[in-house]
Amino acid sequence: MAQDWDIKPRDKACHGCKKPFEDKQYYQTALFFGDGGYTRADYCVKCWSDRKESGSSFSMWQGVFRQPTPRTSGEEPLKKETAESLLRRLMTKEDESKRSVMYILAVMLERKRIFAERDVQTRDDGTMIRVYEHRGTGETFLIADPRLRLDQLEQVQREIVEMLGGDAEQKLEVSGQKSEDRGQGTGAQTAAKSNSH
Repeated sequence: MAQDWDIKPRDKACHGCKKPFEDKQYYQTALFFGDGGYTRADYCVKCWSDRKESGSSFSMWQGVFRQPTPRTSGEEPLKKETAESLLRRLMTKEDESKRSVMYILAVMLERKRIFAERDVQTRDDGTMIRVYEHRGTGETFLIADPRLRLDQLEQVQREIVEMLGGDAEQKLEVSGQKSEDRGQGTGAQTAAKSNSH
């Protein structure tokens, strides 16, 4: 069985001509699935239009290359765990029991505009894979959608709050609800998104 989550970094150069991407340059990404798992290839616009089809892609999209911003010397090297750092940590552990937590963390990062959903694919076995791109780094995150029901959300949210070392106010941030709109929609929207595809 193929792994249901993965992170694929954006290339710094075109897969075709090998020329490094420039800041704010458009690129085309193709994600392939084969015996060895997922493979990502990034192309400049010219090489994308000139390339010969070599198998069908699992997913593809266009993006804009952004040079990573260098860390300033005043930044703290160790920060409190965030939704993103927790997601990355869980993905490296390959713990199947955390599938729902990883999915909700990815949805949180999409809501915060850190992730952009690029595609949704359904495998032959029925597993739904959501393809996210990190807006800052260009990395591709492949997250299995566990198709959570509304009655399962609160438990997953509690687990995330615990893992982040948070309190009740953080719980509301995790669920995307503020005190004045508690009970209206956000959890339902997350579950609806999960069940709509």
